[in-house]
Amino acid sequence: MRLFNIGVDIVDTRRFKNNISNKNFLERVFSNSEIKHCQKKKLKLNCYAKRFAAKEAFAKALGTGIRSGINFNDIYVSNNLKGAPSLNIKGQTLIKLKKKLKNKKFKLLLSLADEKYCAIAMVAILI
Repeated sequence: MRLFNIGVDIVDTRRFKNNISNKNFLERVFSNSEIKHCQKKKLKLNCYAKRFAAKEAFAKALGTGIRSGINFNDIYVSNNLKGAPSLNIKGQTLIKLKKKLKNKKFKLLLSLADEKYCAIAMVAILI
């Protein structure tokens, strides 16, 4: 496999704080499993901010940004039993990804990190 592209995004948690108190925002941007996962965390804000950064980083790696055909809810982060994050794509966003990659086999790599006032995500698309 070779690198197709990478994307990086950073979120200032101080600016993001009001978003997570808005139920409509949460349901529009995050999957049910992401909401359940973050609601269990002590640092809910950072959990949501990292996932939001991952969605933005994916859109940048795809080369489209968030626009027609890319839906935040189609992009979601899950964690394995050891806590390692992975990026999952479904729906119209998956169709757009496959079209962009000309139906080549692909792998998504995700790295997340956070500090008190920021969350960062990096996504690499391998083909």
